[in-house]
Amino acid sequence: MTRVGYLGPRGTFAEEALLSQPDLAAGTPVALRTVPEVLTAVERGDVDVGLVPIENSIEGTVTVTLDTLAFDTELLVQREIDLPVSLHLCVQPGTHLEDIRTVVSHPNPLGQCRSWLAHKLANATLEVANSTADAARQVHEAASRELASIGNAHAARLYDLEVLASEIEDHPDNETRFVLTGHGVPAPTGHDKTSIVCFQREDRPGSLLAILQEFAARAINLTKLESRPTKRGLGQYCFFIDFEGHIADELVADCLRNLSAKQADVKFLGSYPVAGEQGPARRQAATDAWQAASTWVEDLRSQVRSGP
Repeated sequence: MTRVGYLGPRGTFAEEALLSQPDLAAGTPVALRTVPEVLTAVERGDVDVGLVPIENSIEGTVTVTLDTLAFDTELLVQREIDLPVSLHLCVQPGTHLEDIRTVVSHPNPLGQCRSWLAHKLANATLEVANSTADAARQVHEAASRELASIGNAHAARLYDLEVLASEIEDHPDNETRFVLTGHGVPAPTGHDKTSIVCFQREDRPGSLLAILQEFAARAINLTKLESRPTKRGLGQYCFFIDFEGHIADELVADCLRNLSAKQADVKFLGSYPVAGEQGPARRQAATDAWQAASTWVEDLRSQVRSGP
């Protein structure tokens, strides 16, 4: 069975995302403490694939995931999973809001609940944990009414905690995107995304524009553009770019070929199916359109005369 490493311990949103995928849920889950540990375990072969968070609709990019993929591993993204997120304040049974002195959670949920915390627990100290489930475990083990965690209802049940306040995130429609990492490139589906990192060869006016023009010239739609330090010195940045299409598409291959030859050093992070409710329908529509076009072309070719 497939061994699936994920950001643990049990009760994290990563585990929820894993369980939302039937093929991954049928595998053997392996909880690991940090994002780098998950990715390292895949590289060593301790697990077959690794599931880690990469982006949140409120807090933005999970930088540790992005940086580890760019600088510390040769793993490729296999798919993305979008998970709706609801955050709850979890406490020892019988705790009241005025009892709480410290709130512990992963940095991202703390940021997602910044306004709620400022209004409801302005004097509480905020502490960082490796994950929301680890925060729930700390509250369980401390057995103190002065400590609370922010996480999901699943973790609250696992660690016998009470949900004191529900859906405390500052913005509705909160979602976290996870990526499944592994080896090799998944086959194209007709509704795919490609992720790359571009390292400028020299810092000069118009260098980013020249990179972007390679996509514009081919009408390739960008879905994300983000700069991150290269870790080689102050003021040196690389660009993370997500765009529609698959490396198997000739247009995408031509774009990457020209980027690498003319504009920048490129690291390929993967071509993989796009997540979301409309993904399967769009993939089916693309398949149907391809089959219809193929039938049309073959019908035309069948009319070609064999001689003068």
